[in-house]
Amino acid sequence: MKITRLEVFVIGDGPEIDPDKGGVEPLACVRVHTDDGPTGLSEVFRVPPGVVQATVGGPETHFDRLLIGQEVTHPERLWQRMWDAFMHTNRRGWEIIILGALDVAVWDVYGQMLKRPVWELLGGVQRGPFQTPAGEGTGITPYCTLVSDVWGGEPMFAQQVSRAERLAQLGYRAFQVEPMMSSPSDVVELARRFRKSLGDGLTLMVDVGYLFHDVPTAARVARQLEELDVFFFETPFPVDSPAPYAELAARTSLPLAMGEHGVTRWEFLDLMDRGRVSVVQPYMTTCGGLTEAKRIVELARARGAMVCPGNWSTQILGAATVHLAAYSPVTPFIEFAPAEVYESPLRRELQAAGFPVHNGAISFPERPGIGYDLPTDIATRFRVA
Repeated sequence: MKITRLEVFVIGDGPEIDPDKGGVEPLACVRVHTDDGPTGLSEVFRVPPGVVQATVGGPETHFDRLLIGQEVTHPERLWQRMWDAFMHTNRRGWEIIILGALDVAVWDVYGQMLKRPVWELLGGVQRGPFQTPAGEGTGITPYCTLVSDVWGGEPMFAQQVSRAERLAQLGYRAFQVEPMMSSPSDVVELARRFRKSLGDGLTLMVDVGYLFHDVPTAARVARQLEELDVFFFETPFPVDSPAPYAELAARTSLPLAMGEHGVTRWEFLDLMDRGRVSVVQPYMTTCGGLTEAKRIVELARARGAMVCPGNWSTQILGAATVHLAAYSPVTPFIEFAPAEVYESPLRRELQAAGFPVHNGAISFPERPGIGYDLPTDIATRFRVA
């Protein structure tokens, strides 16, 4: 089976749906076509669609020259072919994210070729019931990310807690509140409001979106969050340097989390070894694909860290995330942007086409490949020029 064509198309909600209200901004997607029928799908989160279109999907584009005509033997071989072509570039940034999306699509083809779901080809289930919340089976547990239309004070508290209450009624078990662009006291108060309303039986994470610039302030907040049984504290500082993370890790018992924009295993290695980050959050395409994400799991496992993959995007990316989690023995949760509480029509339809969440968990996929089929009518109706 050989790769015959790379395709790029762009979907989105359109300008009338505010991204702060969950709207999907123009999102490039890639398909890998083969001469034997199977095609592989992925999305390219946070890369300007024009950049993807300029490098993929034409006979003279960079990635087409690397992949067209190549036999699908194993995804890692094709990953290495692309990686080696970047020897004299920085091996970071947009080109690695695009490589990661193509890698996910190649894994999709590879699974279909072998008639096995991708998680089995990554190494099979390495999880046990004791690695999931409350020991309830071996499914994948999503944590729901709650963002606000507004930030700070009572409107933020009310909206995020209300959304959590609604999702809990639907069976979701884990939640991440996001008091971004807020005062230190508001960060703690939002977590308190969550616990007051929803009790102690649900898992709570707190993401402040790079809010702090000094360790003493972050440490005061972290000590108060410790009393509220917070599972992890995400991105208290900008990610330019891991040094503040290491300083904060020495002052709190809260696991620190980061990595949503981390690119390649080398950045994650730096986060864990120099930053003492104990929860890393690779996006399946941003980090360099499933090939690289598996290596990140191996590095984290050797260091006693957890891998809780990020995904503030669609369930196209979420499908690949489920496969890594099904393989990983150090992944108790994956991030999930629940369409039920956001205004995005595209987000709702992509979630409905994806893996269902039953009683707060996602079952291991059974279909060959990634197993996500993007309905043609969705791609047509939401296509962005």
